[in-house]
Amino acid sequence: MKTIYDIQQFLKRFGTLIYIGDRVADLELMEMELKELYQSQLIEPREFQTALLILR
Repeated sequence: MKTIYDIQQFLKRFGTLIYIGDRVADLELMEMELKELYQSQLIEPREFQTALLILR
């Protein structure tokens, strides 16, 4: 993952499509969704860390 688009495609694999129209709100929702996936142990720690660094 290197871009926000890559994160969107990654989340799409889990059935999550995020688009509100407000860029900041979109990024916050993506971060929340990533945290839930990580806590549910559906994604690896490395994927989680990389995605958070890109979002921030």
